[in-house]
Amino acid sequence: MKRLIVTADDFGISREVNEAVETAHRFGILSATSLMVGETFAADAVGRARKMPDLGVGLHVALSRAIPLSPPAKIPDLVDTNGLFKADLVASGFRFFFLPRVRRQLAREIEAQFKAFAKTGLDLDHVNAHNHLHLHPTILSLILRIGKFHGMRAIRLPLDPRVQGLGAVFLRPWLKLMKTRLRRHGIRHNDVLLGLADTGHLDSKTLISLIEGLSEQTAELMCHPATGSWAHMDPLARNFRHDLEFAALIDAAAIAAIHDQGIKLIAYRDLK
Repeated sequence: MKRLIVTADDFGISREVNEAVETAHRFGILSATSLMVGETFAADAVGRARKMPDLGVGLHVALSRAIPLSPPAKIPDLVDTNGLFKADLVASGFRFFFLPRVRRQLAREIEAQFKAFAKTGLDLDHVNAHNHLHLHPTILSLILRIGKFHGMRAIRLPLDPRVQGLGAVFLRPWLKLMKTRLRRHGIRHNDVLLGLADTGHLDSKTLISLIEGLSEQTAELMCHPATGSWAHMDPLARNFRHDLEFAALIDAAAIAAIHDQGIKLIAYRDLK
């Protein structure tokens, strides 16, 4: 059977994102979402999620370009002068790996985010990370260690076969290592991730093409829907067409394609 998890990331970052997630789940093909527990509209997101028991809600661990839960003074190596997580992923990656004090700060913040999710009372459907930082071996190790105490059962495997080039070649060994570690720890995961190559520009035509191209495996399709733009958007996302992604998720043609292809929409909790 073809099984598809359709996940909206960044739940809680704005009212516009929350509105899109709710509408796309109620009237479209969205089956899951990933919550950023430290963002301004996280409480609004949780309130909506509690009214949608069929929506799989996971933790979107945020360690870059986001608001931390820990006081900045407790995680000085992770934040910039504005108290936000640093945006330089390459430099941060080296600090995560080589500096013990940074790893201790990471552990503190990741623990805080898992605890914050637990306080929502929502069932933890899955875990992934903002900017896919859970690919980093240090962060993955911390998530595996901390997550098991908070009922973590599934993690996104960010393997998009449509991503090509030097970046894909560089990531291949990390993805293989990640897959091995997830299986060793008994953590469920998707087989492939769709939509990574289309981040910010997933329109209806592309979405339907991805749906029609599904094989008999478990795929996750990631997206970033919103009803419109919002204040304090990440500068790197200002050219994203969140509205197009939202429209694609509720497009009648996309809904019909799901039925025509015999695809079962699921959340991570449905993986066995």
